[in-house]
Amino acid sequence: MSEAAKQIRESIAVKERWLSSGGADQIERMVEVVVEALGAGSRLYVCGNGGSAADSQHIAGEFVGRFMKERRALSCVALTTDTSVLTAVANDYDFDAVFERQVDAHVQEGDVLLAISTSGGSANVVRAVEKAKELGATTLALSGREGGRLAEVADICMVAPAETSPRIQEVHITAAHILCDLVERRLFGED
Repeated sequence: MSEAAKQIRESIAVKERWLSSGGADQIERMVEVVVEALGAGSRLYVCGNGGSAADSQHIAGEFVGRFMKERRALSCVALTTDTSVLTAVANDYDFDAVFERQVDAHVQEGDVLLAISTSGGSANVVRAVEKAKELGATTLALSGREGGRLAEVADICMVAPAETSPRIQEVHITAAHILCDLVERRLFGED
């Protein structure tokens, strides 16, 4: 078996473990939260570091643009995109505050924060969740490994049952695509 085939099989095995451990139910719960918030005119915010920052932007693009159907834009903001804010906060405070300060500035009661961390331990992501909860937002998380601190502080945390970042991130983007699809269908119909 080639190395590529081994990695594909490993990715499939991780997704099978995720499904068996209740992954679909966790996504359904997240969908309900996001549908309720967006349907009421609230916003979805997303944050993460590195590959998870890219996933945050990808998710925001799917909600603001469209996923599978023509429909009105949905309010979703990736907190990873404003380099002036990110660098100012990192310089004036600390890198651990880059998302927390943005949450403090923008998130309101009724909003939703989706936090992404492959380790579940990224301090800046955890602090964003803690601040969002303090402000009355619902907090969702995508994590990996054992879930880390993120699993302890988020209202709903979906943990990818893997140890390596690539396999964790593959589960995360699958979960995000399902989230986008189901939110879109429930808000705008099945056609």
